[in-house]
Order: sequence, then C-alpha cells, then structure tokens
Amino acid sequence: MPDSVHVSTQFDEDLARLRTHVLHMGGLVETQIAASIEACISGEVDRVRAIVDTDRKINDLEKAIDDDCAHIIARRQPIASDLRLILGISKIVTDLERSGDEAKKIAKGVRRIHEAGTLPKQYGIGIRHLAEAALSMVHQALDAFARMDGALALNVIRADVEVDVEFKSIIRQLITHMMEDPRTITTSIDIMAIARAIERIGDHAKNISEQVVYVVDGRDIRYDKGAIK
Repeated sequence: MPDSVHVSTQFDEDLARLRTHVLHMGGLVETQIAASIEACISGEVDRVRAIVDTDRKINDLEKAIDDDCAHIIARRQPIASDLRLILGISKIVTDLERSGDEAKKIAKGVRRIHEAGTLPKQYGIGIRHLAEAALSMVHQALDAFARMDGALALNVIRADVEVDVEFKSIIRQLITHMMEDPRTITTSIDIMAIARAIERIGDHAKNISEQVVYVVDGRDIRYDKGAIK
C-alpha cells in the first residue's frame, strides 16, 4: 500500500473515532438530562448523585476530545471540510459539556424543592413539556451530526423559538404565583432556575446544530437569521 493511501486511511480512522467519541458524549448528556427531569417530576432525589457522577465523565470526555482535535490538527494538517469538521467538533463538545452542567443544575434544584416539599402539579406539567421539547432538540441535533444532515440541523434551530416561548410562559406564571402568595417565593425561584437551565439546554442544542450546518455547508449562520427561515 502506498504511504499516501496509508496516511489517508489512518486520517479517516482518526476522524471516524473522533465522531464516535462525540456521539458517546452526546449519549451521556442525553441520559443525564432525561434523568434530571425524571427526578424533577418523580421526586426521586437519590438520582441526583448519579447525575453528578455522570457530569464528571462528560467533563473528562470533553478534555479527551479536545486533546484529540489538537493532535489531529498538528499531525494531519487538515484542510477544507476535514478542518471544518474538527473545528466544529471542538465547539460541539463545549456545548455538550455545558448542557451537562445545566442538567446538574436541574438536579440540584430538584433536591432543594423536594427537600422543602413537592413540585406543584401545574408546574410539573409545564416543566415536563418544556424539557421534552429541549431534550428532543438535543437528540435531533446529535442525529443531525451523526448523519451530517444540514436540513435536520436547521429544523432544530427553528424549534428553539418554541422552547423560548414555553420558557417565558412558565416564568410569567411563576411571577404571578409569587405575587399572589409570597410563601411560594423560595420554591418558585428554584422552579425558575430549573426552567432556565432547560431553556439553556435548548440553546446549546441550537448551537450544536449551527456547527453541523457549518461543517456540512461551510456556512456560519450563527448571526444570520435569514438563513433559517
């Protein structure tokens, strides 16, 4: 086998391994988010410790993937689409790690709420609906990355608008609730923090999808609202 073919094959294997690691990290983040939301609804606060432990694994994966990206750039000196892929991955894992951080915030908020009482039913329904929308965004963003599907990535970006609307609705309800009954202020603030964390998870899924579009099409659409209509 000629040296150039051997090097090319090894490079392809490096990139394939890098993508696999990103998807593994994404799977851990999805699981972590789902577990934190389930704990929020069910009140099973014993799940919180497992969520925090998973966060450590996610942090370790981010560091390892970043190191791999740096080493591949140094060794292979990629260009064009290969370079876009590596740069995109470097940003995607940052958003995945931050999504994991938000899941940890949700878990800690859940523990505070359920130690003080229970999550009011009307907010439990709203939080679950918001969380399902955000978690769907994360799943589809990772699917778009796995398939290098720019069209699906654009759909995820559009879905962020609905998550933002739901989040604002929950916040308005909580503010009204606190004004009507000041005794609910502490719990309401914790619910606000959980809702904000879920909304931020949606934002990170949108960011991941923007990187997928960049990798696939070479377009930076982060500040181009017209590109997602």
